Amino acid sequence: MPSQPRPARPPLPSATRPTRPARPARHSDQGGTALAALAALIADPTRAAFCSALLDGRAWTAGELARHARVAPSTASEHLSRLIAGGLLAEERQGRHRYVRLASPAVATLLEDLTSFAEAGGTGASAPRSLAEAGRLSAEARARTCYDHLAGRLGVAVADALLARGLVADESGLAVTERGRDWLAAQAIELPPRAGRRGGRPVVRGCLDWTERRSHLGGALGAALCRTALDRAWVEPIGSGRALRVTPDGGRALRELLGVEAP
Repeated sequence: MPSQPRPARPPLPSATRPTRPARPARHSDQGGTALAALAALIADPTRAAFCSALLDGRAWTAGELARHARVAPSTASEHLSRLIAGGLLAEERQGRHRYVRLASPAVATLLEDLTSFAEAGGTGASAPRSLAEAGRLSAEARARTCYDHLAGRLGVAVADALLARGLVADESGLAVTERGRDWLAAQAIELPPRAGRRGGRPVVRGCLDWTERRSHLGGALGAALCRTALDRAWVEPIGSGRALRVTPDGGRALRELLGVEAP
């Protein structure tokens, strides 16, 4: 006897009908992509050498950077174009010369923080290759510029003195106190009018020093102190690098104003 067809199963009520779990919405990881692109820019040894050199806060020509990194001018030009396109460097042209500098203090902060992290983790430290390089590193450890503020033992000593004298407080983040603003006014040291405002530079921030493993001061205050020290010849550059030397006048000023002994 032929089998009878089974009756169709009635549909389940909508309340009890099993549902397939919804798929999570796909979205592009723009943050991760941007981070990877930035890391790729800095990962190249030549481009990293350019960025490190430009931490002295000056504008360099393409030829100067090429000689510094020991690459051909054409190679330097290609790398610089990538760094400019990536927003790390800014370009200025004067006649036939092409000058580049770090695009902003935020870029300088990023590079200095990465350098500190690399050195602290042992990924960037290497023995000096010559007596001259050893001398340069020793001088930079004593006093140097970190983009546009003081670093090395001098920078850390100045930061400690400002905190100890109550000119800068670190209760809920670094801030210049009223006493500190009076002190700055007495020394005729001015902060930019937009410092601390939206879109402006922070008034003061800590910047981890890669040689001292402690913080010196950056931000508008750090830049103003460094500019004052240079303008008043309290410090002077050593050679063409980032190292600084405290002058006799600077030694007296540091002792009288902050109780800091020159390193």
